[in-house]
Amino acid sequence: MQELILLRHAEAVPIETSGDDQQRPLSARGEQEAQAAGLWLAGHGIRPERVLCSPTRRTDETTRLALAAIDSAPVPHLASEIYDASPGELLALLDQHTDAGTVMLVGHNPGIERLVALLVEGRSDEFRGMPPGALAVLHLNGSLEPGHARLDAFWSP
Repeated sequence: MQELILLRHAEAVPIETSGDDQQRPLSARGEQEAQAAGLWLAGHGIRPERVLCSPTRRTDETTRLALAAIDSAPVPHLASEIYDASPGELLALLDQHTDAGTVMLVGHNPGIERLVALLVEGRSDEFRGMPPGALAVLHLNGSLEPGHARLDAFWSP
């Protein structure tokens, strides 16, 4: 894996509206954020070869809407271990997908923002600020080791 795209799910409706965290849909604003993330990726020529997605409704909707902007986008793989995952758990999952050149992982905070910090800074407590719908594009320098990645791009709606 040479490139990793980390996408936090877009804005979802409050839990009070749906009653079940795993089944919360995107808000109208979240739908726009997810579409904009996909358009940003397509506009920068970034196309994932493999997509890993948390099985929640909001991540599934974010993934579907973002990938709609990308020609010949791959079918996402649902990965239950993404939900409520630590950076170490996310690294373990990603380690199973190093055969793909560009992987996109769609998940949740704080795991996503902490994974960015771990890969770029070597510490998982340094990065804060991945709002809903934000994405980070990392160049991995050939390994998934802490502190070995370069943040090539950060985009937020």
